[in-house]
Amino acid sequence: MPDKFKNKYRIPSARLSNWDYSSNAAYFLTICTENREHYFGNIINAKMHLSPTGVFANKCWTEIPGHFPHFHLDEFIVMPNHVHGIVMIEKPYIDNNPRFNIVETGHALSLRKPGIEEPEIKPKHPRFRNQGRNTISAMIGSFKSAVTKYCNENKFRFGWQTRFHDHIIRDTNEFSAIKNYILDNPVNWKDDKFYSD
Repeated sequence: MPDKFKNKYRIPSARLSNWDYSSNAAYFLTICTENREHYFGNIINAKMHLSPTGVFANKCWTEIPGHFPHFHLDEFIVMPNHVHGIVMIEKPYIDNNPRFNIVETGHALSLRKPGIEEPEIKPKHPRFRNQGRNTISAMIGSFKSAVTKYCNENKFRFGWQTRFHDHIIRDTNEFSAIKNYILDNPVNWKDDKFYSD
C-alpha cells in the first residue's frame, strides 16, 4: 500500500532511490500521453506524421539544451502517444580547489546585487520554467508544462500521463540497442508495447 502524505495516499516514486538524477549519465526516457491517446499524430506507411501538437512537442524537445545547459540530446522520436529520447547529462568535473568559487544560476535567473530590490520580470510566454536543480525530473516537468501550455492556449484537447519511464544506460552496447529501438519505432509500431489504435 502506498505511503500517506498529508493524510493522502501517494504513489511511490519509480526513480532509483539511491541515484542522483542530476548526475552525469545517459538516460533513456519515455513520456506518454494520458490514456495513450494519439495527440501527437499517426503512423502512416511506417512513418510518423506529426499533428500540430506533435510538431510543437518535437520543437520543445530540440530546445531542451538551451534551457538545461549540461543536457545533450541524442536520438529521439515523437510517436502518436509518447516521446522516446536519449538525454545525456555532461557536467564538467572540477577538482575540489578552494581558490575557485563557482556560482551557477538556473534558467531565467540572474544574480542580484546585495541590498538592491529588483522588480520581478516575467517573460511573456516562457516555454520552460525553472524547477530547481537541473535534474531529469525538472527537465521533463518543464517539457510537459510547455506542451500543455501550448495546447491550452490553442484550445487543443491534451493530457499527459502523470509519470514517466526512465532507464540509466549502462554501456555502449545498450546505448546502441536503445538508439536503434528509437530509430525503428515507427516501422515496428504495431509490435510496440505503447501501441494503440
